[in-house]
Amino acid sequence: MNAPRALVFAGVQHDQLRAHLFPGDGLESAAVLICSRSAPSRVRLLVRDVLPVPHNACRVRQPNAITWPGSFIEQALDIAESDDLTLVLLHSHPGGLFEFSEQDDRSDREVMPSLLASHGEFHCSAIMTPDGAVKARWYDRDINSQDIELVTVSGHDIRYWWAQNAAPDLLKRRPIAFTSAMRTEMGRLTANVIGVSGTGSVVAEQLNRLGIGRVKHTDFDIMELKNVNRILNSTIKDAEAHRLKVEMFVEAVAHYRGVGVAEAIPLSIFTREAIVAAGQCDVLFCCVDSLEARQIVDLIAAAFLLPLFDVGVVIPTRNNGEMPVIGDVCGRIDYVQPGGSSLGDRGVYTPDSLRAEYLRRNAPDAHQQEMEAGYIKGVIDEAPGVISLNMRAASACVNEFIARAYPFRHESNELYARTQFSLAACEEDYFPETFFPHKACAHVLGRGSKEPLLGLPFLSLPREKEIR
Repeated sequence: MNAPRALVFAGVQHDQLRAHLFPGDGLESAAVLICSRSAPSRVRLLVRDVLPVPHNACRVRQPNAITWPGSFIEQALDIAESDDLTLVLLHSHPGGLFEFSEQDDRSDREVMPSLLASHGEFHCSAIMTPDGAVKARWYDRDINSQDIELVTVSGHDIRYWWAQNAAPDLLKRRPIAFTSAMRTEMGRLTANVIGVSGTGSVVAEQLNRLGIGRVKHTDFDIMELKNVNRILNSTIKDAEAHRLKVEMFVEAVAHYRGVGVAEAIPLSIFTREAIVAAGQCDVLFCCVDSLEARQIVDLIAAAFLLPLFDVGVVIPTRNNGEMPVIGDVCGRIDYVQPGGSSLGDRGVYTPDSLRAEYLRRNAPDAHQQEMEAGYIKGVIDEAPGVISLNMRAASACVNEFIARAYPFRHESNELYARTQFSLAACEEDYFPETFFPHKACAHVLGRGSKEPLLGLPFLSLPREKEIR
């Protein structure tokens, strides 16, 4: 079993935990995190459940010490053993010390041997300071410890805390947006762009040039001549050779970032391999043209506690009596935080729209429905001149990520869960997180790589592999 390289919270989990650990009395408090995992090669520990230790159950609670009953660890172990989960023993440092104390070292040496003897290949301990910062380390069966490289929270803001051996230059202060320090930190992150076509290629180009350390590009489609006018880095030769979009794009990135930064995943997002690859990332960008694909990405973000940025454009038309005319030119950017409102909650897809898409795909003679599925609703145009609209929306999408990870807005990011713009009306509208319900993906929150993936039977591991 691979050691964890990241510990990941949903914002709602982190808020709950912080409120419990710092009740205002200046004394240490404790909790147990029950974590699932992403699949190797890069293992991310995903907080699935939080088990707070009641303050009045602790035998000792002091500003720099705490003693709490082992029954809470036993309760957490019962949960962990059934699904092969990992435990993180976490307590607060009210004084603000962002280091493990000698007392913490002694306590871990006493507890971890029995914990590891009961279950698992590794378990962890962690501390939290009043500002919400978390530092974590993992112990193997020989009780050797090592710092977890990254702790991250995806809430209204996206927060990162790095281990000293991973990023010594990022310990004292957070980078400022749009600076070289921001680029340095981005160089330690992994992003996944799902859908590398008209809008997705523009998103991917920005991420690669901003300096994201590794960018995965997921798309199964091939280049066609009709695509060349709106897919960055594409050429007529690529279309004539019927090259995969992701292979063409990754080859182009290598010319300005070097080999190995961009990775091609020439698969549908409905495949196990693509889902597992997405679960190993730090952030998702959804640029697909299918509602069913958006539903899958929604589930991936919730199951693997990933921040998700979804972008879409549309040009509705109206009939003036003789021919269609442009009614509007619109773009939409949604930021989805795990545990918050999903794309489904926001109406990006609905049961009816998913059903209609399925029927359209399986009834190719339905000419009118196919026509309405394009960029320009009501106009058949296989090579629409929409690159300027795609660039406008893609830029807003990437800037939304920067605003979350390196806050620069005058107001709280909570107010900007969705951005919609109309080029025809020269307007932008914003919707807060509280505007939407929160229910569609709650059943898979923090599920990780538990079988079947995303809770969907068609993604089940083949039985012969499961037995092995």
